[in-house]
Amino acid sequence: MGGKLRAAIVGSTGYGGVELIRLLQNHPDIEITSVISSSSAGEPIELGFPHLTGIVERKLDGVDPAEIAGRADVVFTATPSGVSGKLVPQLLEAGLKVVDLSGDFRLKDGAEYEQWYKHTAPPEAYLEQAVYGLCEVYGERAAGADFISNPGCYPTATLLGLIPAVEAGWIKPESIIIDAKSGVSGSGRGANLGVHFAEVNENFKAYKVNKHQHIPEIEQVLTDISGEKVTVTFTTHLVPMTRGIMSTMYAGMNGNYSEQDFVELYRKYYSGRPFVRIREAGVLPATKEVSGSNYCDIGFSADARTGRVTIVSVIDNIVKGAAGQAIQNLNLMMGWEETRGLGYTPVYP
Repeated sequence: MGGKLRAAIVGSTGYGGVELIRLLQNHPDIEITSVISSSSAGEPIELGFPHLTGIVERKLDGVDPAEIAGRADVVFTATPSGVSGKLVPQLLEAGLKVVDLSGDFRLKDGAEYEQWYKHTAPPEAYLEQAVYGLCEVYGERAAGADFISNPGCYPTATLLGLIPAVEAGWIKPESIIIDAKSGVSGSGRGANLGVHFAEVNENFKAYKVNKHQHIPEIEQVLTDISGEKVTVTFTTHLVPMTRGIMSTMYAGMNGNYSEQDFVELYRKYYSGRPFVRIREAGVLPATKEVSGSNYCDIGFSADARTGRVTIVSVIDNIVKGAAGQAIQNLNLMMGWEETRGLGYTPVYP
């Protein structure tokens, strides 16, 4: 394959899609050859996103797998759940590489997918083919793959914060409680009452308590890591900010461990993985400190009095939680340096 890799983005008018455009514009090995939207085909992309004026000078294409295959080598599908499940098999059959940002291929059990997502599951063969793309944990599986299922935003922050301690046996899996908060962009660009300014501003609310579709994804990975069935209590909250996720996790410790012990364990586990940054003992991260970047920052508070540890993990939900990790996965898929095109310093303040 000579020259730059040709990339198409399906779902270019959503927040994940437009973030892919922003990041891919500066990737030295990729050329965006098609931006695709079923709802806005034929319209200039700057009509919906004026900030792209003079940067992406093209009209939005329609969704036609055969046409996409003629002008792309890889496709990012940033579509709602239920759409990718039908589209991705056609793209793969057309010989394209696919990185799917929806939730359609994350769960390996089709019946579980239908229970939580309320859509018909994709064919089992494609669920089995999809590589779960949590880069820092399963990155070696991405090398040479044709199809990667990008993790959800909440699971990315949560799993990166939990896996080293679970794998080491330092915490009791059955005791895990996850208290997670997201900015409003996590709800997508569609208008609905729940994200109306007057409803969100100066407000803070829990939603989908014990019913969030990311619960089985988190449990599936923790079960894989621990070797035993893991269930978690997972509560999500909507915060009146645009970007960011903070996942605060509580768990009972299997022994007496200090914050410094956790720092050393996690730094060893994530050694050589440039996008996970472990804070010094006693220092907890904030969402603003990763905004606009592909970093996940993690900090700890170990409480000898209660025998529990609190783990705080933060990401930008649109970058590390979506578009940035998708590009990181493509880098691993292609055998490129995983930081390629992702060297963004967080935007601060």
